Amino acid sequence: MGFLRDQKINLARRLLERQYTQRGLPRPAPDELQRQAAAVVDEAGRIARQRGRNVLGILQDLIRDLKH
Repeated sequence: MGFLRDQKINLARRLLERQYTQRGLPRPAPDELQRQAAAVVDEAGRIARQRGRNVLGILQDLIRDLKH
């Protein structure tokens, strides 16, 4: 993985952890959280390519809507 992708995954992981904490849900195992973060980054990249939007904004939107 590249440096920027690693940084995006770390950001997504932190945002996911925050969402789990705010909702009072138990955090998944670290490996599962890392997998979820990578999936969110991949989806955000796909959406950004389709819509020409900022990946950070898309990451935040995806994570906000993740557990609704």
